[in-house]
Amino acid sequence: MAQASNYNLDQKFDFTAPVKKVIFFLGGLGAVLLLIGIIAAAFGGHHGAGEEGGHAFHWTKRLYANLWINNVYFTGIAIIGVFFFAIQYAAQAGWSTALLRIMISFGNWLPIAAVLMLATFFIANHDLFHWTHSYIFDINDPQYDRIIDGKGSFFYWPMEKGSFPIFYIVRMVLFFGFWIFFFNKLKNLSLEEDINGGTSYWYTIRKWSAIFLVFFAVSSSVSAWDWVLSIDTHWFSTLFGWYVFASWFVAGLSAITLVTIFLKDQGYLEMVNQNHIHDLGKFVFAFSIFWTYIWFSQFLLIYYANIPEESVYFIERLSSDVYGPYIFVNIVLNFVLPFLVLMTRDAKRHNIFLKLVCTLIIFGHWVDFFLMVQPGTLGHNGGLGLMEVGMLLVYGAAFAFVALSNLSKKNLVPKNHPMLEESYHHHI
Repeated sequence: MAQASNYNLDQKFDFTAPVKKVIFFLGGLGAVLLLIGIIAAAFGGHHGAGEEGGHAFHWTKRLYANLWINNVYFTGIAIIGVFFFAIQYAAQAGWSTALLRIMISFGNWLPIAAVLMLATFFIANHDLFHWTHSYIFDINDPQYDRIIDGKGSFFYWPMEKGSFPIFYIVRMVLFFGFWIFFFNKLKNLSLEEDINGGTSYWYTIRKWSAIFLVFFAVSSSVSAWDWVLSIDTHWFSTLFGWYVFASWFVAGLSAITLVTIFLKDQGYLEMVNQNHIHDLGKFVFAFSIFWTYIWFSQFLLIYYANIPEESVYFIERLSSDVYGPYIFVNIVLNFVLPFLVLMTRDAKRHNIFLKLVCTLIIFGHWVDFFLMVQPGTLGHNGGLGLMEVGMLLVYGAAFAFVALSNLSKKNLVPKNHPMLEESYHHHI
């Protein structure tokens, strides 16, 4: 049997020029497509009457909606990396030890995500969130909205409704602040373990992981309500926090799997074998089904009850020529293909199948967030075009560059982790 001494424990990922060129090419292609999409929207006469109060629609609203979709989506993938890292310690898992640095590297996107989220909200809040208009809370105004007024304190407390949404901003700052704090704490403890060794760091990381998981359980749900559910302010869903988490989780697992396979193909992570890959495949397979279960549970209850204030959310998506087809794209990419392709044991151990499925899932769950955000912000003026594809490529390339560049700075494997030997001998 292989022993720890058989492997290079000080191996580092070399973020080579060819890999950077591919990322820069994709980012550059995305920027070009984004620019073409903006020009087409700006000069294509897409300035029709809006759906709210006769306000004219402007192409910048579509740009802001795309910024928000990608901000929320890639924030989710980043925090899922930290979440999955913490899960390994809380569960005392040994199989995944060789993969821990991949998971935690995703968290390096969080500080950038925090800046982008706050900047986008301050610039575009009126174009994204109906509840930010002050007239909605004025009982004497013809556009007064009793339902939104009833939810106003959730956004504005302790200030007057319709003024500065201090409660909303405080929550966003707190969530990002604590997520970044926990990410840095866990990452730094893991790196210190490399230097000093011993088992004390494992116990300390386990303690901080447990604290983070409790905070994440609350903050992930509330952030889903704040950043996505509040776009459709009239709508209610008690499952929505779970739904957004499930979508984030499958996308994050797929990204972790893709990076792992990429590193293996480059000759790194010698101790990672097909059993580790199989486990990652099982996670992707299982939680794609879990996401579908949440999606179907939310949809079926609302469909069966047929209460107007609940069913309107799905009606405006299913009956729309703009969004209707993407409902089925969403289901096929995120459930049907993963279920059929990854059903067998061999498929979960085959890199080609995993690369294909994980790539489609990452795009598929972006489509999921596209369907959550665009109908409520743009109505019939939305769609999936060059602007959307370009923005996705720009964000994806930037995220990959940040994660891989930080992954290259330290050892790929936590060499003094007390369960490293178990990971070497992992077999299922």
